[in-house]
Amino acid sequence: MKNPVIDIKKESKKLLTIGTPIIATQLLNMGLNFTDTVMAGNLSALDLAAVSIGNAVYLPIAVFCMATLIAINPIVSQHLGAREFDEIGKNARQMSWLILMLAIPLFFILRNLEFIMIWIEIDPEIIPIANGYLKAVSWSALPLLLYSGTRYFSEGLSVTRPAMFIGILLLLLNVGANYLLMYGNLGFPRLGAIGAGYATSIINTFGAVLFIAFAASFRPFKRFHIFTRTTGPEWNYIREFLRIGLPNGASGTMEVLLFAAVSLLMGTLSVKISAAHQVAINVASIFFMIPFGLSIAISQRVGYSVGQGSMLKARQRGFIGVILCALLMCFTATLIFTIPEYIISIYTKDPEVATLAVSLVFMAGIFQISDGLQVGGFGALRGLKDTRVPMYVNFVAYWVIGFPTGYLLCYNFGFGPIGLWTGLIAGLTVAALLHNLRFHLLTRGASS
Repeated sequence: MKNPVIDIKKESKKLLTIGTPIIATQLLNMGLNFTDTVMAGNLSALDLAAVSIGNAVYLPIAVFCMATLIAINPIVSQHLGAREFDEIGKNARQMSWLILMLAIPLFFILRNLEFIMIWIEIDPEIIPIANGYLKAVSWSALPLLLYSGTRYFSEGLSVTRPAMFIGILLLLLNVGANYLLMYGNLGFPRLGAIGAGYATSIINTFGAVLFIAFAASFRPFKRFHIFTRTTGPEWNYIREFLRIGLPNGASGTMEVLLFAAVSLLMGTLSVKISAAHQVAINVASIFFMIPFGLSIAISQRVGYSVGQGSMLKARQRGFIGVILCALLMCFTATLIFTIPEYIISIYTKDPEVATLAVSLVFMAGIFQISDGLQVGGFGALRGLKDTRVPMYVNFVAYWVIGFPTGYLLCYNFGFGPIGLWTGLIAGLTVAALLHNLRFHLLTRGASS
């Protein structure tokens, strides 16, 4: 990099300081789904299937709404860099209107998804329970988005530890709520999988209350006058949220749907292959939380630099973050290549599933660096408020290149599950190259 204006070591330390609690928070959020799955599995196969199907239908919609709200991160980080504190407060208040606009349709959508399960021919025995689970989860629509929006606001100001501590508390609360509502202990009704849905609504409500209470009492936030001033919807602010957020939401949903589609196709090959794939994809998902958490920190640092009026700092901080993502994923790839049998043994004792899972987790090892580069590059672009072109890139990478490549290699050329994973690698690699190329083109020539 020419004319360096920032210290690489100090910037890397700053990124890790901001990003490590975000990584922990993401892992804790995964823990919520993990505990639901394990506790449902200990009830019955039917309850486990209902929770799994319910989440498969629920998560893409929820991810779209939450990823839309991540727009608050680059918005407030740029205003923070420019020291425009009143604008930070205005955006926080306007975000609450956007949350309401998203939460109302989300509530009603979640209560009316039975037709999808009928359309894709889910076992009729599962549908009523999965539908009951979704209706129970629907009550968390507003709390989930309030919690997520407040968290992204806080992260945009580089205040990331509160979400981690709240996440620990919510994970413990989720276990307790499931114990009472799923299993019917201490006089509560035994609701099974539907109880897991109500537990989710309870913990999301609790999380929203805690985070809003934190934001209201945290002294450095008081200068933003978030809660001391009230305004109606101002469409210029909401349009800015939607301009940045909707493409970001669509990008996140496209990625979730790609992996969901591959999982469904694995189910057409055999039960053992599907089980092995679920093990491998869970390993990959856990490791993905590392660069994903850093990508949010990268957005904050790039946005802060733009607010300061220094595109050179934005460029350098962005690429330092991307390289850091890649280095950390080199470490996770090394783990996968050196101790795959040990990693797989945590998930399954079935020798056939374990053998298949080892071969697939090797494929996950191959795409670790691509995954880190693509999410790091996307985070850097988001810090520039550039999300529309990256959305098109993700569509081409995942659905024009990745999915068709995997499908053809699997079914037309006889590569089976390895073919589908090769498609994932191809899509992630194309996204990684194009996101980082775009960030380079948008920031090249920066001299200050």
